[in-house]
Amino acid sequence: MPKEIIMTGIYAEKGEYHRYLSPNDSYYPTYQAKMKLVREYVQSIPKNWAILDAGCGEGILVEQFKKEGYSIIGLDLNYASDVVVQGDITQMPFKDNHFNLVLCLDTIEHLHYSNQEKALAEISRVLKRNGILLISIPNLAHILCRLYFLLTGKLARTSSIQEHPGDRPIAEYIDLLIKKGFAIVKRKGVFPTLPISYLLTTRYPARTLWLFRFINLFAYPNFCFLNIFICRKKAREAGHK
Repeated sequence: MPKEIIMTGIYAEKGEYHRYLSPNDSYYPTYQAKMKLVREYVQSIPKNWAILDAGCGEGILVEQFKKEGYSIIGLDLNYASDVVVQGDITQMPFKDNHFNLVLCLDTIEHLHYSNQEKALAEISRVLKRNGILLISIPNLAHILCRLYFLLTGKLARTSSIQEHPGDRPIAEYIDLLIKKGFAIVKRKGVFPTLPISYLLTTRYPARTLWLFRFINLFAYPNFCFLNIFICRKKAREAGHK
């Protein structure tokens, strides 16, 4: 029998909102661009790789890739189903050196600063030697935030402080990834927040999707709302614990 779906936290409040994200939602273009990049990467790797989607929400990607024959499981604190284990990313119920690839998409910013380090340490623990982390992270220092701070002295956060208590400028996340033993192989920016195009694409996302896609052809990661990293777990040095 199918496992009963469990929803707590934000999913108990909003339901499976990623699954039914409206094209008129201001985040829709960014979400679609992110998912396209992730799908392209996963479809480029061997199907026998063990994959974890950590902080996967409803497990949309998990369901898709399972149907395509990939060995993938999801983990989320507030959701559980046939393909998603309910659990904490800072204390994952998986063996050491188990996965070839871990996805961590728009998750780490939901954690407080100290828990971000714990989460990356756990991801490193469950990854095999030279395993891959594909992580997407909102950037508190996107270009519109910089201009807003310059003019008002206030931060234009990537979400409310309650939703994103761990918001950081992307350079701090880069330092954190390196500190926790990851080598950055590739970095891609999504959604450079130029003021006029930002207003148009967030206010009329469905109607200006073409503009969003055009601007993303010239995306400089430091100026973008979202950064996507492909990282490799570095081998530990002899005697390092």
